[in-house]
Amino acid sequence: MRKRILFGFLVSILAIMMVACSNSSDENDNNSADEQSDDNTSEASDLTIMLGSDPNSLDPHGANDGISLYVMSTMYDKLVYLDKDLTMTPGLAESLEQISDTVWEAKIREGVEFHDGSILDAEVVKANLDRVRDPEIASPLSFLYDMIEEVEVIDTYTVHIKTEFPFASLPAHLAHPGGSMISKKSIDADNEAIKNGGEPFATVNEAPVGTGPFKFESREHGDAIKVVKNEKYWDTEKAKSASITFKTVPEAFTRIAELETGGADLIYPVSPVDVALIDETDSAHVQQSKSSNLTYLGFNTEVEPFNKKEVRQAISMAINRENLIDGLLEGRALPAIGPLAPTVYGYSDSIDTLGYDVEKAKALMKEAGYEDGFKTTLLTYETSAYADLAVFLQAELKNIGIEVDVEIVETGAFLEAAGEGNTEMFIGAWGTVTLDADYGLYPMFHSSNAGYSGNRSFLKNDAIDEVLQAAREEGDEQKRLELYEQAQNLLAEEAPVAYLYHSELLAGLHNDVKDFWQYPSSIFFLRDMHK
Repeated sequence: MRKRILFGFLVSILAIMMVACSNSSDENDNNSADEQSDDNTSEASDLTIMLGSDPNSLDPHGANDGISLYVMSTMYDKLVYLDKDLTMTPGLAESLEQISDTVWEAKIREGVEFHDGSILDAEVVKANLDRVRDPEIASPLSFLYDMIEEVEVIDTYTVHIKTEFPFASLPAHLAHPGGSMISKKSIDADNEAIKNGGEPFATVNEAPVGTGPFKFESREHGDAIKVVKNEKYWDTEKAKSASITFKTVPEAFTRIAELETGGADLIYPVSPVDVALIDETDSAHVQQSKSSNLTYLGFNTEVEPFNKKEVRQAISMAINRENLIDGLLEGRALPAIGPLAPTVYGYSDSIDTLGYDVEKAKALMKEAGYEDGFKTTLLTYETSAYADLAVFLQAELKNIGIEVDVEIVETGAFLEAAGEGNTEMFIGAWGTVTLDADYGLYPMFHSSNAGYSGNRSFLKNDAIDEVLQAAREEGDEQKRLELYEQAQNLLAEEAPVAYLYHSELLAGLHNDVKDFWQYPSSIFFLRDMHK
């Protein structure tokens, strides 16, 4: 039976996600009364967004960190995407249909032009999906598409995407930023550079070319990136602003001061402790919404003593999440009982949780042979929120005899160290971009994704691998949910990470700004933003 994705894709999934995210939609619509504005005024606006760090890459196949995705979201489009109602919507594909258990047919939109003037067609789509899966390129996002066996060009504007097994979540994966389409000229240029000894993704990173509502104009590394309105954008809904400049400003107070004085239109992230400070100003406010993100304490399970699950369990049980959330986060988060936030399809409240029990944690340390504790290093990156969290964790673990040295590095160095396994403990975050449990679990915990792809705890557990793979291949949605619940309970026992909290999204906005919106994953939707 043919499944037409534009009308019938996983209705039950979207219904659950809509209920889970209803608060997010309400909170994000706080500017609805001001949405109507003169087109000429909005088109003339130039926006400045200040971020806490520099993007790792502007190649959509080369980066999966939040800062990179925030910037790249302006320049690229996908075959399908989730709209503001979290409904699967046609993008560069006019339709996406499942024509057999393992074949999806995409009809490519005609007349779409890349920023370099080249035309989108089936060959370009194939080149992109082949590139992100190419082991020689080693994309950190290849796990999203490793179930694809072949992309076949049927005619100029039709491709068949053939999967190894029935995979109901494929449309959600194609809607991920990793499914963004870049021009064939860019792919060819990057391949040529690699042949001459260059690094993969470097060419596209320096000169990104997509089909998005904004196009790349300039970059000063470590300082600013500017994108300008794409006047030839294929959609009838074009960008409402003339340009967006993303500035790298690591200091939170500097970002807040710039927001208050009008030097910034949007700042992100905002620490919970700074919400009141911004809201008390006459010129700015904080927009809050629910997220699909997880903040966690990760363990490198390949190094001692974190190769012992009793130690990992003990650390998890030594952390008072209630004090963490009420104190450090001022109540602006949900305690995490597992890896999935309530906004994610596959979330269950029937997960075994280790809970908070310092005495039992001490007993587990003794059982593992560390009654007197040990010394270790906790790695995190340079945001005030994570620096404060590191200090909190340092104090909590002292209660069970663990002496923690905190090491704070810039984001790129953190991603490299965590990806290569040069850590003992680390503070990590994972956003389930697709709002589907496969993305929230498979990249983080399947052994095939150890390292850069997401499994930074380097967990290797055959039982967990088998359940996660079975869930990927399961076509019955109820059985799939049961498998994800089973996987989360296995993870509770194995404890490769200590789940801490699901944050609220906190974005600082100047009061002149209209129509800013964030996905639960935290990725910005900036096409409609203006002032």
